Amino acid sequence: MTQIGIGILGGGYMGKAHAVAMSAVGAVFDTKLRPRLEMVCASTPDSAEKYRAAYGFQRATDDWQALVTDPKVEAIMIATPQDTHRAVAEAAFALGKPVFCEKPLGASLDDSRAMVAAAEASGVPNMVGFNYIRTPASQFARQLIADGEIGDVTWFRGEHTEDFYADPGAPATWRTTGEANGTMGDLAPHMINAALALLGPIARVMATVETVHTTRPGGDVTNDDHAQMMCRFDNGAMGQMYFSRIATGRKMGYAYEITGTKGALRFDQEDQNAIWLYRMDGPEATRGFTKILTGPAHPDYLPFCQGPGHGTGYQDQIIIEARDFLAAIETGKPVWPTFRDGMEVNRVIAAAMASSREEAWQDIETF
Repeated sequence: MTQIGIGILGGGYMGKAHAVAMSAVGAVFDTKLRPRLEMVCASTPDSAEKYRAAYGFQRATDDWQALVTDPKVEAIMIATPQDTHRAVAEAAFALGKPVFCEKPLGASLDDSRAMVAAAEASGVPNMVGFNYIRTPASQFARQLIADGEIGDVTWFRGEHTEDFYADPGAPATWRTTGEANGTMGDLAPHMINAALALLGPIARVMATVETVHTTRPGGDVTNDDHAQMMCRFDNGAMGQMYFSRIATGRKMGYAYEITGTKGALRFDQEDQNAIWLYRMDGPEATRGFTKILTGPAHPDYLPFCQGPGHGTGYQDQIIIEARDFLAAIETGKPVWPTFRDGMEVNRVIAAAMASSREEAWQDIETF
């Protein structure tokens, strides 16, 4: 076993999740590289010190450049707002340090392209944080589709819906300002990534992006509340996706349905330890969707629990990501999703935004 010094930028929601994951990953997966929480960076000295003490880091700073350039910090994890991603990543790659960046890759497609260029020029490992697709159930869904268990896929429906802004009286915050913080920048990337992972590249999109509550207590809203998108995949399948932060009653509505010529799949993140499978086999009278509870027979389940149906949780998805990032560093081989994979999500989003503005289909290859 070899220690590796980890530096995490951001100590809030995702910063904490990644700190916990790096503390646990060695025990869960018996990784050859064992993370050492070397330094955390936050916006003020007080908050940085608070996170250091709470999560077990060796040191704290409010200067991201100090973290990136520190010789004891050997790998960088970016868990800060999107508009900070590019500068941090470029600085880290210039020093030959591996980078894990939370989604979306950049605040814009131009940022993403620049980050991919820096990553590939450096030749060092890079990953983007799309955690939901790493549940044992969704990994199993990818296997079923790849193995042809539901035949040729003809249709995909996906959504990422939540209701944290369903109340029009909820106050304006940083989340209601700037395109990168809207629904297309925040929630849509996860489901677009799922669509790409499950069905492959998207060829064309037609989208409508809307702001429903244009003002909130404390200020105007300058980004989108929800959006719908039709798409055509390279493999010919039709698709439809919906993204919303005002979907009343939905808490973690990352869900998809996939229809094939021999069967179908359904999944809902609010029941993340189950997947529904339909096989077009046997007498019509006995056909129906079967609920499959995940267990040790499914990908990345056994390291967490030996009991089928006992389930994994949100934090476990982040630990799986940590395992994959460490594997990329150890082997020097790319682990999906790389920065280039993250950029593909940004391309779809850019095309969808253009489609909404121009009220016309957009080809992804032009972005």
